[in-house]
Amino acid sequence: MSFTNILMSYDGSDPSKKALEKAIALTEQNNAQLTLLHAYHIPSMVATHPFLIVPPEYMNNVAQTESLIVEELRSLVSHLPNAQAVVANGQPAKVILDYAKEHRCDLIVMGSRGLGGFQELVLGSVSHNVVQHSPIPVLIVK
Repeated sequence: MSFTNILMSYDGSDPSKKALEKAIALTEQNNAQLTLLHAYHIPSMVATHPFLIVPPEYMNNVAQTESLIVEELRSLVSHLPNAQAVVANGQPAKVILDYAKEHRCDLIVMGSRGLGGFQELVLGSVSHNVVQHSPIPVLIVK
């Protein structure tokens, strides 16, 4: 099977780093476009007060962390002529699926977090959600 537009979901975890190696290999084998997508989510905070003000320091830390991840991604694929790094805020599975659809990707590559059955049931799994809802092939790397 040949791929031309590969989307790789990257979160900095060890399984994600292994998946990146596979995505790079597939990109080189197929002379494909590679997009490294880091989706992050700032959770809604529930408080007893009707309005909660998030401290500016928190948002600055989030922005700084995301900038570091983008720089890391760019350095990891700097040798590939058809690669780019993208960061997006939102529920990760939804961001991944929406990006793949909007940019007509033909493969999604992502790492498995390795949650056990009970943890996955309680916490959910981004990779599981993507596999269940994706109309295109998804490669999960352990």
